[in-house]
Amino acid sequence: MPATYEKIATTTLGSTATSFSFSSIPATYTDLRLVMVSILQTSLCIPGIRFNGLTTNIMSQVDLYGDGTTAGASSNTSTSRVLFGVAAQTTSDPAFFACDIFSYAGSTNKTLLVDGYVDRNGSGYVSRSVGLWRNTSAITSLTILEVFGNGFAVGTTATLYGIKAA
Repeated sequence: MPATYEKIATTTLGSTATSFSFSSIPATYTDLRLVMVSILQTSLCIPGIRFNGLTTNIMSQVDLYGDGTTAGASSNTSTSRVLFGVAAQTTSDPAFFACDIFSYAGSTNKTLLVDGYVDRNGSGYVSRSVGLWRNTSAITSLTILEVFGNGFAVGTTATLYGIKAA
């Protein structure tokens, strides 16, 4: 990572889990970047992110996605989490996700940019999403969850970085 990135924490699952969290995020950075390699417990899994433990529907999201054959778009203006891509992975195809969270400690609504990539052994899938968390509180914790409750497998890894100056 560039010199402006500072690792805050890394989590690697030693057992299966439907969610895991980063808490006590310091307010000393301008932005956050979450990088994750997701491995699935079952064949239907879509990771998502939620902030400060809130489950109210105050997030919006717009997605663009494609798999080499088809492309599409979707949106949701009232959700409790932002999804990391809109297509489910399979258990044999780990996926890479990156989520940038801008001005996370500021007193305005928070914007996100999420990229997702799955190789699928040559027939890949990509997605790009933008999200808006309509809350003016600083983000002090984030939870990565599997939307369907099927869970992440052992070896799923996520690292949270703070960006010193954007």
